[in-house]
Amino acid sequence: MAKYYGFVGYAEMQETALDVWQEVIVEREAIGDVVKNTRRWVGDDHLNDDLVINNKLSILADPYAYQNFHSIRYATYMGTKWKVTNVEVAYPRLILDLGGVYNEQTKTGAE
Repeated sequence: MAKYYGFVGYAEMQETALDVWQEVIVEREAIGDVVKNTRRWVGDDHLNDDLVINNKLSILADPYAYQNFHSIRYATYMGTKWKVTNVEVAYPRLILDLGGVYNEQTKTGAE
């Protein structure tokens, strides 16, 4: 079983201005194991096929991870941020199922 070290992104609601709440991503380090390591191409009605990995990560969870497992959005793996499609709580670990590439929302245009 391969070892895992990377970052997990949690979505937290934070007040960015008076009475304005936005989802802000907070990254935290994680260590664990790669339980399953597979990939597949998804060919829908897009011009290019999408790469989806069906990896499963088993990470050691700290109290923050247990309290916020519902807000996990992505995990980094091999230099890329991948969407977390499912989280299973298995004390003392969290089992993360990875899917497609995570697309971050960036601020564009005038505010």
